[in-house]
Amino acid sequence: MKKTIQLQLPPKVAYNEQLLKEEIKEQLSLKSSEQFSIQPVKRSIDARGRNIKINLTVDVYVNETIPEFHYEPNYQLTTKLSPLTTIIGAGPAGLFAALRCLELGIKPIIIERGKDVQSRRRDLAAINKEHIVNPESNYCFGEGGAGTYSDGKLYTRSTKRGDVEKILKTLVYHGASEEILVDAHPHIGTNKLPQIITKMRETILNFGGEIHFEHKLTDIIYSKDEIKEIAVLDLKTNSEKNLPVQKLILATGHSARDIYELLNKKNIFIEAKPFAMGVRAEHPQELIDRIQYHCGSLSEVNEKRTYLPASNYSLVQQVDGRGVYSFCMCPGGIIAPCATAQEEVVTNGWSPSKRNNPFANSGIVVGFDLKDFEPYKKFGALAGLEFQKQLERQAWIKGGKTQTAPAQRLQDFVNNKLSASLPNCSYQPGITPVMMNDVLGKLIGNSLQQGFKAFGTKMRGYLTNEALIVGVESRTSTPVRIPRDKETLQHPQLKNLFPCGEGAGFAGGIVSAAIDGERCAEAK
Repeated sequence: MKKTIQLQLPPKVAYNEQLLKEEIKEQLSLKSSEQFSIQPVKRSIDARGRNIKINLTVDVYVNETIPEFHYEPNYQLTTKLSPLTTIIGAGPAGLFAALRCLELGIKPIIIERGKDVQSRRRDLAAINKEHIVNPESNYCFGEGGAGTYSDGKLYTRSTKRGDVEKILKTLVYHGASEEILVDAHPHIGTNKLPQIITKMRETILNFGGEIHFEHKLTDIIYSKDEIKEIAVLDLKTNSEKNLPVQKLILATGHSARDIYELLNKKNIFIEAKPFAMGVRAEHPQELIDRIQYHCGSLSEVNEKRTYLPASNYSLVQQVDGRGVYSFCMCPGGIIAPCATAQEEVVTNGWSPSKRNNPFANSGIVVGFDLKDFEPYKKFGALAGLEFQKQLERQAWIKGGKTQTAPAQRLQDFVNNKLSASLPNCSYQPGITPVMMNDVLGKLIGNSLQQGFKAFGTKMRGYLTNEALIVGVESRTSTPVRIPRDKETLQHPQLKNLFPCGEGAGFAGGIVSAAIDGERCAEAK
C-alpha cells in the first residue's frame, strides 16, 4: 500500500532517516508490526523564520518495497537514409535537440566549435593559470556549453513551455542523482556534469547521430527563403567545406558573437534585445549562512549546517526605474573566468555538487532597455553587443590587461573608496584593487551602489567589507535576439532555420534551453 503525505519538519528530523521514520509512523498511526519504506517526492526549505522548516512530500510504502527508478527513452537507431537535422552547438539546447531527434527517428548532426568535455579542461586551466584564452574552447564554448562548467543549476520557471520532468529524468538516465527529481532547486554540480554530458554524447553516437568537435560554422548559403548549405571550418586542419542542409537548428549559446555578426552580414534578420550586466559579489559562505539561517554565532551556523545545505539568496531592487537583482547565485562556489576572447575579462560562477567551498558568489546585475543602447545605434541590431564588448574590454584594461579581474571591497565600493587591500577570493587568475566605477561607468555603478545599500537593509550584514565585488558579470543573456515564428519556430525569413535556446533569446538556463531544443527538434 502506498500513501502520499505532506510534512513540515525541523531539518534534524527531515534529514535524519530514523527520526523521519518515527515521525511518519506516528503520523500514519502505523503498528509496530508494519514495515514501511520512504521515498521523498518533493523537498524545499522554508528559512523565513528563525525556526527553519523543511517542506517534504513523501510516498510511504507500507508492507511493500519501493519500486526502482525506471525511465527508458525511446531512442531509435538512425542511418544515412534517415531524415537529417543539422544542429549548430552542443550545449543543452543542441544536445537535447539531438536526443529528441533520435526519439523521432531523425539523424542529428551536431557541429560544435569547441572541444569534447574532457579536452576542454586543458583550455580552462590555461585561462586560470596562464591567462591564455582559446577563443574556440573555454568556459562558454565546447561540449555541454557554458552550463557544463557553471554549476548545473536546474531550477526553471519554464514549466509552461515543456516537460521539465522529462528533462530531469533524461539527466538521471544519463547519470545524474535522483535527488534532482526531489529538490525544489536542484543542481548537479560542475564536478559531476562532465560525466553526464559524456554519456549523452555516447547515446547520440550509439543511435547513429554525429558530433563534429572543433568544427565552426562560417557561412550560411541560402536562396530565396531556404538555406541550401552551410560552410564549416575544421579547426584542426584549417580546411573548409560546404555541407547540405535539410533543417538547421541554431543553438550556439549567448556568447557566439561571430554568429550574430554573420547573420547581420548575410542580411538575415536579427534584433537587439534587453539584457543585464554588472558584477560578481562574493561573501564568506559562513556569513551568508549566518544571515539566512538566523544564526547568532559560528557554532550555531555549524550546528544548522549539520543538516542544511549552504544557503543561497535572491535579491531584487528597483533603482530609478531600473531593476538591480541577483543572478546565478552559487552557494559554496567559485568565480570563474569566462572570457571568449583575449582582450576581455568576464566572470561567472559555479559550485561543486556538495557546495562546500568557503565562498558564496552571485551575479548582481542591472537591467538595460533598448534606449540604453542609443550611444551604439550605428551598430544597429548589434548595439547591445557593442555595449557589452566595451564593458568587458574596460575590465581587461583596468585589471592589468591579463585575466586578472578588477575588484573592490563591497562597503568601499558603495562609499567610493579605493580598497587598500582585498580579502581572499575564489577567482583563480587573481584580482587587483581598482575603483570599480572606473570599470562600470556611472549608469551601472550608481545603480549597483543604490542596489547594494537596499540589499544591506534586506539582509542585515550583507553590506560589508568582508565581501567584495569582481568585474564584470556581462553574459547574463544574449544582447541579440534571432526572431522566429511562435507557431512554427522557424525564422521569419528562412523556413528551414530554427533559432534555438539562449543564443537566440528563447531560454535562460539549462532546463529551459533543453526544453527549447526539444521543441525545435519537433518543429517542422
